[in-house]
Amino acid sequence: MRAVRRPEVRLPELAPHDGRELEPEGDYDGLEFADADWAGQDARGARFMDCAVRRCALDETVLSRSRIIDSVLSGVRGVGTDLSQSSLRDVEVSGARLGGTQLHGAVLERVVVRGGKIDFPNLRKAKLRDVAFEGCVLVEADFSGAELERVTFEDCTLARADFSAARMKDVDLRGAAAVDIARGIDRLAGAVISASQLLDMAPAFAAQIGVRVE
Repeated sequence: MRAVRRPEVRLPELAPHDGRELEPEGDYDGLEFADADWAGQDARGARFMDCAVRRCALDETVLSRSRIIDSVLSGVRGVGTDLSQSSLRDVEVSGARLGGTQLHGAVLERVVVRGGKIDFPNLRKAKLRDVAFEGCVLVEADFSGAELERVTFEDCTLARADFSAARMKDVDLRGAAAVDIARGIDRLAGAVISASQLLDMAPAFAAQIGVRVE
């Protein structure tokens, strides 16, 4: 197993954002967004570089095709945030409370997701490389068709995950607190699991190859 290359985010001295609404194709550099309400705002194609986004509301916020680089997101919350086809590189996410986040076709590279809970994240056909999930809860995460390389799930709960048609390389599930795979048990080639996890998954593996256990 090759180790995950973790982000090393060192933010410069940040200037507070002026509070104006986000703009499509906007360019945001060295800014701090704190306690902002971005509900329903459209920032598709925007670029965030060396930014901190703290305790912001992201309900139905459109950030599709955006680029988030060398930035931190802490305590963000919202339902239906659209990050489809976005790019996150060298990003730390902590304490997020999100539901129905759209990340299909997104690219995540050197990203840490620490704590919090994300319900129904859509990561279909996303590319995850050097991504560490730590102490978070992922409910019905959809990784179908996704590519995962050097991804870890340390002390995480994976509830009813979908790995259908996913491709994995150096994916480490051994540290997960709970792993429940609803679909795609046959796509775990390239992942490492513990002996106890193998016992827990044995019925699913047996069902996959048509073995009946009585």
